[in-house]
Amino acid sequence: MRDPHLQADGRSPADSLRGLLSQPIFNPVLKSWVGDGSHDYEIYLRTKDLLSLQTSADLLTDPDELMFQIVHQAQELWLKLIAHELTELVDDLDRDRLWPAAARLDRVIRISSCLGDEIRVLETLTPDTYQVIRRSLGNGSGQESPGFNAIQTAARYLAEALDRLLGRRNLQPSEVYAPGGDDEVKRICELFVDFDERYQLWLVAHFMLVRRTIGVGRDVKALDGVPARILIGRMTKPLFRPLWRARDELTADWNREGGHQPGAERAG
Repeated sequence: MRDPHLQADGRSPADSLRGLLSQPIFNPVLKSWVGDGSHDYEIYLRTKDLLSLQTSADLLTDPDELMFQIVHQAQELWLKLIAHELTELVDDLDRDRLWPAAARLDRVIRISSCLGDEIRVLETLTPDTYQVIRRSLGNGSGQESPGFNAIQTAARYLAEALDRLLGRRNLQPSEVYAPGGDDEVKRICELFVDFDERYQLWLVAHFMLVRRTIGVGRDVKALDGVPARILIGRMTKPLFRPLWRARDELTADWNREGGHQPGAERAG
């Protein structure tokens, strides 16, 4: 008796779909085949090259390996874009172009949010499946990520550019928040903190992913041999430490003078 789940040609519908998606697809609006790399959209984005960078479906160790590869590849692309934007931002700050700098920081903040959202897709990978995929990763780890290392390098240059900006305005980081201060510079500093916060949240999301997949016990090590527990310290290490230290200084200098007792009547 023929398997009711198979088609007349002996293949399952899923097998037929896999074969269909591996070939150019006819677009009825364009009345042409799409996917062979010949259209302007494909040429400009180099989709033929881009979509060939993943392991083919028939060679995957598990169907979820494709998701694992694509998410990491997408993260590298976003990190490359952040590093590019930070490089341009150094120039904006050194030329006192604060409006373009603010706009670029806003973009970087949004990209960083994408990083955090995307990495959570990997949380759909169960630990047993990851242990299968992990056998084919060699000694690879996030420390080898070109994008991660590019951000760390670019952030150092950016921190120096911020120091130069504050120096030209004769300001220390905590003085940025003094009453009647330079609102434009304060806005830039707050956007720096926004970016730094999003970046740290991405690292927190990565830590939680590691915790979900391989654990972070004392004996757990990444493929490169580094203990997984070091991620705890890394995820709370800011890129722009002086701006965070400014909060400590403001709080240390704080006093209750000028406030109101809870529940007391306040003068108009």
